[in-house]
Amino acid sequence: MRLDDLSAGRLDGLPSRGQIAAMILGPESHRHSFTGWQHYRTTRDQFIPPPRLTIRQYKLLPADRRSDYDVYRRLTNVNLPVQETPMLEGVTRLIDRRLQGNTLRRNSPTMPGVMVSGWGNHGKTATVCSVAAAFEDQWLDFHHHLNPESISGTSDLHAPVVYVQTPVTATPKSLCESILNFFGPERWKFTLPQLIQLVADCLRDHGVKVLIIDDINRLRMHRADDQDVLDLIRALMSFNVTLILTGVNIPGTGLLREAHFSRRDRQWLLPPLETTRVHGLEVTQIERRFELVELDRFSYTTPSQIQAFVKHLRGVEAHLRLLKAKKGMLTNGSMPEYLMNRAGGVIGLLGRLLEEGAQEAMATGKENITESLLDEIIIGRGIPAEEAGPAPAAGPAESDDDKKVTRKSRRARNTVFDDRGPRVDPEAPAEAAS
Repeated sequence: MRLDDLSAGRLDGLPSRGQIAAMILGPESHRHSFTGWQHYRTTRDQFIPPPRLTIRQYKLLPADRRSDYDVYRRLTNVNLPVQETPMLEGVTRLIDRRLQGNTLRRNSPTMPGVMVSGWGNHGKTATVCSVAAAFEDQWLDFHHHLNPESISGTSDLHAPVVYVQTPVTATPKSLCESILNFFGPERWKFTLPQLIQLVADCLRDHGVKVLIIDDINRLRMHRADDQDVLDLIRALMSFNVTLILTGVNIPGTGLLREAHFSRRDRQWLLPPLETTRVHGLEVTQIERRFELVELDRFSYTTPSQIQAFVKHLRGVEAHLRLLKAKKGMLTNGSMPEYLMNRAGGVIGLLGRLLEEGAQEAMATGKENITESLLDEIIIGRGIPAEEAGPAPAAGPAESDDDKKVTRKSRRARNTVFDDRGPRVDPEAPAEAAS
């Protein structure tokens, strides 16, 4: 890189201002639509950080190109790449193994699925989408980007992967509409059986192999509609697709074993595993059709765990663009322990802390991430995952057992306005009082 090139504003790897603006103002990757998912799949690994510059090289740039470089640096620092971690590796292997096995399965009435559980900011959605996108790349390349099950004379979209979110007010109809809207928003004026048949036809005609349903923890088993949605999910498993459900604390929601909430015990009660049956069917059928995997946080106890965490920090450090950053900015000294304590090992909180720290370093001119700089960054860790319990937002309707709650647990009656008769003066003579 020659100095005269820098003074002339020629910097290899730095896009023009219009290209940088296009990256910022370009179409958002809404994965719950076919166009958005394809944009995410084809561009997820295409972001290239700007070249590294020293302070001297930076000052040689013209003012307008210096501004462009700063914008590009900010764009880089707030878009950290998804890295392979020990936690993600186990989830990736399970999903990839299940997808590869199900696509080769023949004459199976039900495709086994995967549930990915974890607490907030553990990277569940990013991990599942990354694995599914890689699977779609392989599937399309293997079949030359053609649907091997297409019907002659048709031109349906080929969508091996469908990503939807569980509706906030989930009903079987709203879930069906979410799946259908992935291929194009329309107003579906059909009955529920017609919508289910239409979903089955769409999944078959578009060659869908993977159906991702995110935020499954929105389902609560004390609501009748949510129980019907769970029945619909069971039905979707027979449509020759692999279901991947992601959500926060899935075991605590009662999805694996249909739990009910008891007002007397103030907790969710699970039925017996072996003896309880509903209409002749075991209540554990969801457990046996899905394999649950927990996406955990970083640990910092054993040498291998410390090495994995430092390796992750090294990858983040290589991606950040700060003018005064030195090698080992995030990995030397007590910085790894500091970052572990600040983020609690949660990968999402760690990324947010470093992203905001990089922005603060640029805004203050320090151009380097230090512990003192990060002390000024506030991130909310919330309640630790070990202490968070499945507290329902609103309890279900009372059962017969709940109505037998003792009177002691009920609120006492207000007696302020009770009439206790005329007031008697204690100093008055007895005959006057009488």
